[in-house]
Amino acid sequence: MFDIGTISIILFFAIIVLLAIGMPLGLASATLAIAVLGMKFGPDFLYGRFGMGPLNIVAQRIYGILTGYVLISVPLFIFMANLLERSGIAAEMYSSLNVWLSRTRGGIAIVTSIMAVIMAAMSGIIGGEVVLLGLIALPQMLRLGYNQNLAIGTICASGSLGTMIPPSIVLIIYGLITETSIKALFTASFIPGFMLASFFIVYIIIRTQLRPEDAPLPEPGPDEVESGEKTKLFLTFLGTVFAGFSTLLFLRVLFFTITGQNAVKEGVDLITLGTPDYIVKFGIFLGIAFVFLAFMGLERVKTSWNMGKGLVAPIIVIGVVLGSIYGGITGITEAAGMGVIAVMILTIIRREFTLPLLWDSLKRTLKSTGTIIWITMGATALAGAYTIAGGPAYIANMIVGAEMPTMLVIFIMMLMFLFMGALMDWVGIVLLVMPVFLPIVLKLPVEELGFFGASLESKYVAIWFGVLFCMNMQVSFLSPPFGPAAFYLKSVAPPHISLTDIFKGFLPFIAIQCLALSILVCYPSIITILL
Repeated sequence: MFDIGTISIILFFAIIVLLAIGMPLGLASATLAIAVLGMKFGPDFLYGRFGMGPLNIVAQRIYGILTGYVLISVPLFIFMANLLERSGIAAEMYSSLNVWLSRTRGGIAIVTSIMAVIMAAMSGIIGGEVVLLGLIALPQMLRLGYNQNLAIGTICASGSLGTMIPPSIVLIIYGLITETSIKALFTASFIPGFMLASFFIVYIIIRTQLRPEDAPLPEPGPDEVESGEKTKLFLTFLGTVFAGFSTLLFLRVLFFTITGQNAVKEGVDLITLGTPDYIVKFGIFLGIAFVFLAFMGLERVKTSWNMGKGLVAPIIVIGVVLGSIYGGITGITEAAGMGVIAVMILTIIRREFTLPLLWDSLKRTLKSTGTIIWITMGATALAGAYTIAGGPAYIANMIVGAEMPTMLVIFIMMLMFLFMGALMDWVGIVLLVMPVFLPIVLKLPVEELGFFGASLESKYVAIWFGVLFCMNMQVSFLSPPFGPAAFYLKSVAPPHISLTDIFKGFLPFIAIQCLALSILVCYPSIITILL
């Protein structure tokens, strides 16, 4: 039998070797879990009374993870993303966004980033976004003469935003493994996620202004609207959307009031945005919206609707998913189910729903979910075996005994995340590493986290570390040699674009991601602004 230090060294090199020879992560992890138990307890761990012993503890850990109710949301979000990818909703959304920004320098790249944010807010899936943007946006940018590196980097960096922006699958798995509030993780990741997206857009604007040849303006079409009028039309479209949502909310609270469901009762929570006083509030909003639209004119309302109607379906899906979560109507899993139903209804209304579309989406969902489940089982087994062997306590004592400064500990962890993210899937990282790293982080002096004296309450440390992990995984999706975003794009890119070209296009965007990561490390309380 081996001591835990020797086991840790063997485990570190063994997983690198197994991954290097091409063994799937789930199988490699499960194999090493048995090896760890054997090295710690000898062959006796395979025997003994049924339902007892270390092997049974590992099995119970796997069972507990796989039967978690929140885990059901993962295949539902994947299914929703597959439906969106194969319907015309995404393509029509791109066309609508392009209408508003077509005459802006770098407008196509900006549209691509905005579309990626909207897609991320609808489904939280990464690979599908990169493929979809590669199919829709890359040919158009190359046709217009955009710099190839700018086009590639924009698509892959923006397409990976599903890691950070709710409802992120990465945050769901992290919350499930660490027993952290997923709703709190979603809320905390809003500002860092949109901060990163805004950094991409600002970079595109600055680069295209300094180097206009990187983003030539397309020739104006015969029906091109003047800039001033386009602004008025865009404001009119926003007014129309605002009027529509105000109407729905007004009718909702009116229904609750008529049926008496929103009556104040002791011990019963009030309906979110559904108490009688909201009748007046939504009525005022509705009145303001209709006055504004009347001022703009019916003809302008019709024109703006035709220009922007492709954005309506995504807004509905985001409203259903995130609105139901933050409105207190449903939990994460139920919101995912409602999102699937909303997308299916929209595809039926748009006459795009077919049995082949449904069948293909189900097959792809089963394949993706199966991969995640197998990795989950293997990585959970390895994490459980290593925990039983005393690994987390050994690592924690080693770090604490070294008496390193708090932020140096965090910095080393970030480097390890980036290193592992370049070699293996994020699911395996969160399952293997978090049971070791998070307890260490929770023991660090909370007042020493960050560099700018911004206080972070101890109850938010696990949430901050989860958002920090997601930001690291955002970088890992572009990191050579195995950055998955590169391979997703290569699968749909023209033949003349090589993997080397793709990774070359990533470089400025990796630097931007590292900047956002540094801000999140140095100023942890940024995650508490909306909490």
